[in-house]
Amino acid sequence: MSNLSSYSQALQQLLNSYASDQGRDELFNQDGQPDVRWQPVLQVLEELGLDGLAERHEEVQQLLHENGVTFNVHEDDLGQLRSWELDPLPYVIAGHDWDLLEAGLIQRSRLLQALVDDLYGERQVIHEGLLPPELVYTHPSWLFAAADGNQRPEKPRIIFQGMDVYRDLQGQWRLQGDWTQAPSGAGYALENRILLSRTLSNLYREAPLRRLASFLQAQHRCLASLASDHRGEPNLVLLTPGPGSPGYFEHAWLANYMNFSLVEGDDLVVRDGQVSMRTLGGLKRVDVLVRQVTDPWCDPLELSSDSLLGVPGLMQAARRGEVEIANALGVGVLEHPALSLFLPKLCQRLLGEELLLAGPELRWCGEEDHLIEVLNNLEAWQLYPIHQPGQLLDPKQLSLDEQQALTTEIRQSPWLFTARKPAQASTAPSFDARNQVLYPASINLRFFCLTDPEDRQSRVMPGGLAWVGEPGTPVMQSQTVKDIWVLAPVPQPHVSLLRQAQGPILVTRDGRDLPSRVADSLFWMGRYGERLDTKARLLRETLGQLLDDGQLPLETTLLPDLFTALKLPLPPEQPPLAAARQFIQLREWLMTLFTDQAVDNLPWLFSQFLRNSRAVRDHLGDDAWRVINNLRQKFNGLNGNLGVNSARRHLEDLLVQQAAFFGFCNETMPHHYGWRFMDLGRFIERLLSSLELLKLALVTARQPGIPLWEVVLATTDNLTVYRRRYRSQLHPSAILDLLLFDESNPRSVGFMLKRLHQQLEELPRQEGSPFRSQEHRLVIEASSHLHLVDLDSLLDIENSQAAREALQAFLDALLLPLSQLSDALAHSHFSHVEKPRQLVSLQT
Repeated sequence: MSNLSSYSQALQQLLNSYASDQGRDELFNQDGQPDVRWQPVLQVLEELGLDGLAERHEEVQQLLHENGVTFNVHEDDLGQLRSWELDPLPYVIAGHDWDLLEAGLIQRSRLLQALVDDLYGERQVIHEGLLPPELVYTHPSWLFAAADGNQRPEKPRIIFQGMDVYRDLQGQWRLQGDWTQAPSGAGYALENRILLSRTLSNLYREAPLRRLASFLQAQHRCLASLASDHRGEPNLVLLTPGPGSPGYFEHAWLANYMNFSLVEGDDLVVRDGQVSMRTLGGLKRVDVLVRQVTDPWCDPLELSSDSLLGVPGLMQAARRGEVEIANALGVGVLEHPALSLFLPKLCQRLLGEELLLAGPELRWCGEEDHLIEVLNNLEAWQLYPIHQPGQLLDPKQLSLDEQQALTTEIRQSPWLFTARKPAQASTAPSFDARNQVLYPASINLRFFCLTDPEDRQSRVMPGGLAWVGEPGTPVMQSQTVKDIWVLAPVPQPHVSLLRQAQGPILVTRDGRDLPSRVADSLFWMGRYGERLDTKARLLRETLGQLLDDGQLPLETTLLPDLFTALKLPLPPEQPPLAAARQFIQLREWLMTLFTDQAVDNLPWLFSQFLRNSRAVRDHLGDDAWRVINNLRQKFNGLNGNLGVNSARRHLEDLLVQQAAFFGFCNETMPHHYGWRFMDLGRFIERLLSSLELLKLALVTARQPGIPLWEVVLATTDNLTVYRRRYRSQLHPSAILDLLLFDESNPRSVGFMLKRLHQQLEELPRQEGSPFRSQEHRLVIEASSHLHLVDLDSLLDIENSQAAREALQAFLDALLLPLSQLSDALAHSHFSHVEKPRQLVSLQT
């Protein structure tokens, strides 16, 4: 037992100022002394001091940012991405406490397995009156389509589940809720452990805590064992709602760690009763589907018809045994908040045991006496409406009219509402970095249980995800998360995150099995990244011209042409403005490109780049992802009050970050199909923007000539090359040669067409076809125009209208096939249009 007097004076002062008004705190024992299980943490506090702990706290927040540990507050709103604050102080559980909790969690898992088997089998618990039918059949995740008669499934319906727990003021563990459909948090838990082990390496290396990595290794093995016996190398995929979902970071993280393909609903198709993944090489059978999509949205054919997240026919494929789904469709009914009321009797009936873990104090309004009790004192309860999953209503926060409307709704459909008494949890120490103090906080804990399909034995992850908040607070609403320590008798050996292969391993490389959606997202990531780069370069040059000529009459400057290039209209013509007023007005219009979310402005372009990058998170290296997070932080901090010079510095930093991102991609991504599509996207966009810029500068400009030509060279990053070759003598024929025909220049049209041709040659082709694809023909057409152009007709564009017309026709001839290239690629590689099949024989 630790004694307070054994610590330094500074730590004693810190602990004396730590006080909990909840009645029970995890840090202190009944004698008012620090509990022995907190000894390693307090020792680190003593060694580091508050300043050192604050430095570690700042370091771990930076790592969270660099690793992109984010979630969406609102669906599909990428502007709302944020990271948690990770507390450097863990939540510590002693070994004997863990033994009791683990036994209760395993029993809970066994009970729910037996219950769901009965509900989708004989439904004896309903026939015997142990569970009201209204409670089951009105739940959104009860699926009549999943009921399969009296047969008990050979494999468990629930492989992986989450369970929310808190410790009450009497020190008893209470189970707050179950997550059986698509439990989230295991990836975040392991990421938290990794980050804290880096920042507090001595503590995590020497402390006797149980490791987490082996649990996820066992999870992978269990999921793989679900596949049919005749499949030697099963194809496992993780189905995600997409980058807009709150937990997409975790989905990508787990898919990468587990070596699963990360797929969305559009990536999968059911053909002849089998689930297949759309890949560049065609359809590839799926054996095991790990879903992060909730029950009603998994199959628009049999379940919610308005779902855009699911796979039509998935239910039938699962029913036929052609695909294994973890967890099985329909198990979401076990998440009903009122189920805890009936579990003590169900445990006796199904397991013949006393229930070990009690739940919170609940009332189900489907019972008449419960309904009366709740409505007589509505403000004493919190309400779960099961038709609004995830919602928790607090009547105390409602107006009188809203309370009356809620009361009416409860009376009309009482079985849809579960009432819960607000609970209090014991507190545990948390670190306030801003004020450098410890404070007591109520903690929610989520643990994870795994069931082996072979022997149906369950095991619990010796740790999990903890977050600050009153019991029942959703994890996404918390500001702070914590690691959970489960103490072991002695320090545990390190377990590598990399799994040791059992026997020979099938060596693979990214290839034809790359999902088509991933290739599509990489392609558009490249296009939007290049479009953002071009816009930033043009805006930088325009701001420079604004500084030089912003107070001169507009018709004498390059600004109208540069506004045209930026697709930004000039301010409406007005009576002659004062020079200073004109400068301010032009600056304000340019600043809208930094803040306005309109199409093709910088924030919109970055949001599209970010959306496609998140869709391929598991294909990007860590360094490349850190660059994306730096860019996200910079865009979040942009405002329209920047000065011109400050705006130019922001743009220059943006260009460097963009170059760093694609540099990391070129250096770290395998140069196979995914990288090739990203490269194709970049060079198609660069070709189109270069040709449009040349057309403006040499044909359609209001103020053609040397100043505009210099802007073109600077925008394409060729100014230094031109000066080295031709010194200061600007001439359009030399510019045309450098930017059109010089195949040694990476920014020339000739080089880019050659690059496109090389990349297209390496893409998968339709088997058995002797003809060139449409995209090949388009690139060959553009290359032919470039190589066969009559150069003499373009030489005197300064003085000859005929030469300018010839140049315009030549550039248009290049633009036409290249503008069709993106659609041709999408048709060939990103969509799988099947040949029509005749369903009825027609007799003539």
